[in-house]
Formats: sequence, C-alpha cells, structure tokens
Amino acid sequence: MDFDDLDFLRRNDPAWRLLRADNAPLVLGFLRKVFVDDNVRSISATELAGRLDDELYALNERLGEGTFPKTAKAYLDDWAAPANGWLRKYYPTGSDEVHFDATPAVEKALTWVDSLQARSFVGTESRLNTIFELLRQMAFGAETDPDVRLAELRRRRAEVDAEINRVAGGDFTVLDGSAQRDRYQQFAATARELLADFREVEANFRGLDRELRARIAGWEGSKGQLLDEVVGNRTTIADSDQGRSFQAFYDFLLSHERQTELTELLEKVQSLDAVGEPDPRMRHIHYDWLDAAERTQATVRLLSEQLRRFLDDQVWLENRRVMDILRSIESSALKLREHPAPDLTCELDGTAPVIALPMERPLYTPKEKVPLDSADIAAADEDLDASALFEQVYVDRERLCGIVRGELRERAQVGLGDVLRRRPLEQGMAELVGYLSLSDPIFQVVFDETTREQVRWTDDTGVDRVATIPRVTYTRTSSSDGSVGGRL
Repeated sequence: MDFDDLDFLRRNDPAWRLLRADNAPLVLGFLRKVFVDDNVRSISATELAGRLDDELYALNERLGEGTFPKTAKAYLDDWAAPANGWLRKYYPTGSDEVHFDATPAVEKALTWVDSLQARSFVGTESRLNTIFELLRQMAFGAETDPDVRLAELRRRRAEVDAEINRVAGGDFTVLDGSAQRDRYQQFAATARELLADFREVEANFRGLDRELRARIAGWEGSKGQLLDEVVGNRTTIADSDQGRSFQAFYDFLLSHERQTELTELLEKVQSLDAVGEPDPRMRHIHYDWLDAAERTQATVRLLSEQLRRFLDDQVWLENRRVMDILRSIESSALKLREHPAPDLTCELDGTAPVIALPMERPLYTPKEKVPLDSADIAAADEDLDASALFEQVYVDRERLCGIVRGELRERAQVGLGDVLRRRPLEQGMAELVGYLSLSDPIFQVVFDETTREQVRWTDDTGVDRVATIPRVTYTRTSSSDGSVGGRL
C-alpha cells in the first residue's frame, strides 16, 4: 500500500480509529472481556449497560472521579455510532429490545494490540512445516495428471511404510519440550484467530445481502429475469467464495468423528508437561467454534429468508399496482357504459409517410461562372478618399520589431515559429505578412526556401487557419552587438 492508501485507512478504518481514540483502553479492555474472553455473540442492551456501569464505577473509584464522566448508555451509543462502528446495534428476530455485538474492527484492533506484547518464546519450526504442507496440498491438489498424483501417493506411502518399520524396531524420535511449546503456541494463536474471523465472515455475509437488496431495488429488467438472477438460486449468499469456504469448514466441524478426535487431541495436548500452564480456553475451543459457526449459519439462513421475503414484497407491490390499474380501467368503462360513444376525431398530417431515399438526391451541379468584361470601365467623376479601403486592418510593425528585438536580447538568432509560439498572432494573415516584411537595423530577416513550416491561428469567426511559408529566421546583425541592449 502506498501513502494514499494508508492515509485513507487512517482516516476511515474503524479499527485504526479505535486505536487512536482517547478512551481506547476502556473500549478494548471492556469489549475483550465481554465479547472475546466470554465468546459472546449477542447481548442485550440492559445487560451490557449494567456490566459497563460496573466497570466505569470501578475505574472512577481507582483513577479518580470524573475520569469517565459519561453514563454507560452514552458510551455504548457512541461506540455503536456509524462514525465509530465498534459495536453493531440491532433488534433480534422476535425481540423488541436492542442487542449489541462486537464488529470485526474490535477483533482486528485486539489482534494488533496482542502482537505488541513481548513473548518469551517465539517458535518458527512449526510454521515452516505448515508452509510446506500448505504448498504441497496446493501443488498436488491442483494436479490433473493421474500419473503425477499416483507417483506422489506412492512416495508418501513409502515414507509411511518406512516410518512404520522404524517404529516397529523401536527407532523413533519424540518431540522435545521446545518443539511442543512451538506447536502449541501456533495452535493457540490460530485457534483464536479462527474464532475472531467468524465475526468478519458474518459481517461480509451482511455486505453480500445489502448488495443483493440494492440490485433488486434498482432492477430495470423483467420480473422473470430477476427471479432467475436472485431467487432461482436458493443459496445465493452461500454460493460466494466465502460462503463455500465457510460451509466446508462447518461440515468438517459437524462430523462426529472429527469432534471426537478433536476432543481427545485437545485433552491430550493440554495435559503435556512441556506446555506448562495451557490456555484454559483451548480445552473447549472447538465448542466455541461450533457456537460461533452456528450463529454465522443462522445469520446466513436469516438473511436468505429476509432476502426472499424482501423480493416477495417487491413482487406483491408490483402485482398490486397492476391490479389497481385494471380496476381503474374497469370502473371507468362501467361509468361510460350508459353514455353514448363520443364523436372522436383527430387530424393527420398525411395519409402516407414521406420517404426520402439517399439515392434520390440530385447530384451536385456546379454554378455557371459569369464572365466579367472590364474593357469599357471609365473613371468616375467623384473624388473619393480610398484610404479607408487599405486601413481595414492596421498592423503596427514597430510593435512587431520590438517583439523580435526582445527575443534577440538573450540569443543571436530566433525563428519565426518560436516567436509565434510565445506571442500568437492576433491579427491573422495581416500580422503574419507584417512579420515577413520587417526591416530593422538591429536584425536581418533570413528566408530558407528549401524548408517549409506551418503557421496556425484562429480568425475572428473562430475558424482555424493554416499558412505554409518558408522558414524565417531573425538574425542579430554583427554591427549591433554592442548597442542592442540600448536599442531594445
């Protein structure tokens, strides 16, 4: 991410906003205790306000009265406000009391805060083994060649057979204490992260639901296309990438054999001496997974039902509007049944459409030129001043000379094209002719007939004009080298 991405996150991300808040220790400490340590996914406003009130009372007693001056309800409303987004405030189905749940931003902030704590032991071996195992699963899980997959399975079978023979002969290696602590640390961290991810999965499902509702509300196609788009697939939300991954995890966890195996493994691992004092939450972490997964699954079912009901309401409103229009037409017809038919007339511009084909247009006919004979023209007797005919456009050549001298102040020569790029033509062709006919003792005009250049300008009517002229260069004369500055 670059600077703009980080700056946007700093100003808009709820987790970053929580870490920057003045009362972040209160928010993180209280929400961790309620929603993370106790694995609470929904709590009523009354119970949550009561627990926060006790927390505020204890902190004010210890830190001094007025440290946290607001009431518990005011703090909860602030944390659930859209400007913060640390709590989700909603009404559960069948309840008229507000409930709260922590948002994924709280889990992200707590994960970052936990990473700041110093660790006496940092294991790396188990993570490297996990990386190798994941890469092996991806590489051979995507393999389509049966021979390659069979070769890999035979290799793994040979390794298992070799290990069976070594164990049967009493030659096997037992994990030492550091290796056990390394793997337990990674297991505990992954288990907590997985439990925290359920809130984000649930929030993402709600985001998918909002997108579907927006698509339905702005649908402009036919009703049948809308049904094929949304309702035709009953598991629209669950068919997303995240939905399929969650369903696979949920099915894996619901297996009775997997639950039994997990329970036995957890009990055995928690009793290992090398682990020391194990995390008590890890003994029943798979039940916490089941509770969180069941709540997420219930959310998906609820969103699917609400989406279907929302669509049914849309269709019902549309059908009702159609029926209202039909009843209006029927009532109007009944009112007019007893009245004679009115004499309705209308006027048409023509009885047939006017068709004009492109091939029927006549070809262009050039106009005949009228010959002019000026042999018998005689001078008029009136004495008129004809100077006005020659002064329609007055070009100040002294101004043009001043422009060229200004360009030659810092250089020995300059082209007409360079001059016009900095000082475009204002009087069109007349000004261009003026540049070509300049005469000044400070510089001389050199024409290169072998090279052509184009000069562009826009006339008074807004039409772009182009003139092709020889290359023109203004060169400072050698006799003016010592006096150019004074003349300019």
